[in-house]
Order: sequence, then structure tokens, then C-alpha cells
Amino acid sequence: MDPSPVKKLSAVDDIPAFGDIRKISAADLVDALAKGVDDFKAKPSHLVILAIVYPLAMVVSANIAAGFIPLSLVFPVLSGFALIGPLVAVGLYEISRRREKGLDISWKHTFDLIRRPSLSFLILSALLGAIYFIWLGVALAIYWEIYGSTMPRSISEFVTEVMTTPAGWTLIIVGCGAGFLFALVVLAISTFSFPMLIDRHVTVATAIQTSVRAFLANLTTMVLWGAIVVGLLLIGAIPFFAGLAVVMPVLGHATWHLYRKVIWHS
Repeated sequence: MDPSPVKKLSAVDDIPAFGDIRKISAADLVDALAKGVDDFKAKPSHLVILAIVYPLAMVVSANIAAGFIPLSLVFPVLSGFALIGPLVAVGLYEISRRREKGLDISWKHTFDLIRRPSLSFLILSALLGAIYFIWLGVALAIYWEIYGSTMPRSISEFVTEVMTTPAGWTLIIVGCGAGFLFALVVLAISTFSFPMLIDRHVTVATAIQTSVRAFLANLTTMVLWGAIVVGLLLIGAIPFFAGLAVVMPVLGHATWHLYRKVIWHS
């Protein structure tokens, strides 16, 4: 049984209206994941994800080896990619949208969506990019505050220092706390905004405001969703990132179905 809606979504672009926002539970998260798995089975995208993940991992590794990325920023750089995940999943949202409507789900429609000029997509993408680089700046500032400008000479030295000293534990606690706050911000502004921009002809301001309102209306459930996302990404990354080829598409498709559960419109 669907809960009562909050406010009607306007079809007019420049009116800052919100959708009919539903309250959801943990059971809805499980159902969204199940539907995400079904979408992935119907349109596997693991090769596409591998074609993105492994070259990116090679670039990051090369920059670490060359010293362009300090060892103190390796974890923030890698973990921060989750902040821009909603942007990467745009094509998956479109596949799920088309499959839901019984339309053709060939990849050409995804590429059409990517090529279609949209100021709203550019603004939202730039916002996520800015948050990512601000996160890196904050992570570096935290390190400098605790350790000063001295950088570790090797990965093993850095890991030992972080895991076995009070300063290292402080770095973990403060760094993870700051990362958690950044993740909450991104979760609030982007979980429903990207799917809404695909689904509805609305402004980026309307999409973001609706996403934040929906997030706050389902705060506990959405924090649980964020924990599920992080947990699955960690599991997927363990076997040389290979698991991400399945985890990332499933999460992308599931996010679309989560949007459809939370933001209702006729």
C-alpha cells in the first residue's frame, strides 16, 4: 500500500515543485536491487564497466608510481570515485527506463542520451566533480594537520603508520568521518536528480531540490542504502576490481527503480 503523496510535481520547468514523495523501507531497497539484477541480466553491461574500470585503475596506478598522486591521497582518490558514480550510471538509468516502458534497450539509445546536449546534466556533473575535488582538498588538509607536510616513502610504511599509531587512528577516524559527510551530501543531491532529469523535463534546481527532499523524507532508509552501496562496492573491488563489472551496473539499475519507488508521478 502506497503512503500518501506529499506534493504534486509540476510539468512546468521553471516552477520549483516537488514530486509525490513516498516513504520507503528496507524491503523496498531489496526489491530495487532485485529489479536491478533483472535489468542487468536482460542487458549485461559488464564488458562496458570493465572497459572503464581497468584503464582508469591503470592511469591511477601509473600516477601513484610516478609520484603525481601522493600516497596520502590514494585512498581519498579511490574512495572519492563513488562520489561521481551517479554520473557514470546515467546510461544504465536510461536502459532501465526503456525496459520498464517496454521499449527497445539497445545501446544506441544510451549513446543518444549521452550525446544529447543538456545544460542540466552538465551543471549537475560539474557539481559532482567540484565536490570530488573539494573532498580531495579536505582529505589532504586533514593529513597535513595530523602529519604535517612529510609524506610516506612507501605504501608499506604508510599502512604501518596508519594502522599502528595513535596519529594513524586519528587520521582514519577524522578522514572517514569527513568522507561520510561528503557521501551524504552526494547521496542527497544526486540519487534522484539524475534519474529525474532523464525521466522528466525539469530544471536541475528542481531535480536537486526534489532529490534532497526525498532523501530527507526517507533519511534512515537512504542512509542504509548508502551503506549497502559502499559495502557492495568494497566487495566488488576486492578481487582485482573484477566484481565491479557486476556490482556497478546492478547498483545503477537499482537506483532507477529506487527513484521510481520514491518519486511518484502520473
